Amino acid sequence: MGKETFTGDVAFEHRGRLGIITLNRPKAFNSLTELMCESVLVQLQEWAEDDGVLQVLIRGAGDRGLCAGGDVVGVHHDMVEKQPLDGGDLLPEGTPAYQADFAGERFFSVEYAMNRYIAAYPKPYIALMDGLVLGGGIGISAHGSHRLVTERTRAGMPETTIGFAPDVGGTHLLARAPQNLGLHAGLTGAHLDAADALALGLADAQIASESIDELIQVLSEDPVDEALPRFVVEPASSSLAGAASWIEQAYSGATVEQILTALDELGADIPAAAEAAATLRTRSPTSLKVALRSIRGAAELSLKGALVQEYTIGVHALRSHDFREGIRAQLVDKDRDPQWRPATLEEADEELIDHYFAPVPGRVLSFA
Repeated sequence: MGKETFTGDVAFEHRGRLGIITLNRPKAFNSLTELMCESVLVQLQEWAEDDGVLQVLIRGAGDRGLCAGGDVVGVHHDMVEKQPLDGGDLLPEGTPAYQADFAGERFFSVEYAMNRYIAAYPKPYIALMDGLVLGGGIGISAHGSHRLVTERTRAGMPETTIGFAPDVGGTHLLARAPQNLGLHAGLTGAHLDAADALALGLADAQIASESIDELIQVLSEDPVDEALPRFVVEPASSSLAGAASWIEQAYSGATVEQILTALDELGADIPAAAEAAATLRTRSPTSLKVALRSIRGAAELSLKGALVQEYTIGVHALRSHDFREGIRAQLVDKDRDPQWRPATLEEADEELIDHYFAPVPGRVLSFA
């Protein structure tokens, strides 16, 4: 057995030549806290300099999945405490809320630094994307060098469901998916199976969940590029890739309104297109427009640039109505009945969307 240490809700083990990170909040779907992200970042930095560690692997404790995202319930409590939202959908800059320090800002800055470090990690970073891998779970896995899905994988970026937009470098990843598949996944927040995650470029190979323990043991002795081929299985065909022609057509529209019109037209003959349109109409209109612009903009940005853009969006979202309301409806009260403000796409005008992309002095993400 190797040496195992615990820091908060993360376990670290050095087994043979393998460094193992275990997200250890199974009752909370291994959702990430600021301390967890900071702990992972520090351990990765230590292992990068440790010649006894050949490669690193990340997994989730329990049988529910790697990670269902960031722990935004705590962020919600801080939002409610810091700012009463009695007026519009987004507080104007210069109000006291823009001077206050929000817990979400600290969380995002640490998490995004971790995401960027994973992407540039000097050693193989093997992510076991088994079970739920959502939001922050994508950020802690899909920037790695070896991203492995299983038949149990349910991955995705569901931020528009909670009045937010894809982050953790997700815009960078979604923007590079073929045939507008990333736009579809990012706007709808759809859950993706293993084949879909592979088709989008969020994963590299599929393995059987029953082989995970054996793979970890082999990786404690052998380099991943030698060991992995013995465990890879052939994925099923991707239903998302099979729908690429109509997805590419529908999501080529310049605006969310045009995308919805195209989906409605296609939906007369293609049930999945009609379903996508219905899903979009349940999402925050503001979040849809912010997500569309941020994903498209990320196509021209480095990962660092995308994270900086996402952080700016997050600074504003923390002071918005819809992010708070989305978390309340989905994760706090769980009534699944968010009251978005503004309630229509027409009301979410360009001036409002521009606001989300305007950097706030003193609140711009920087990396050490």
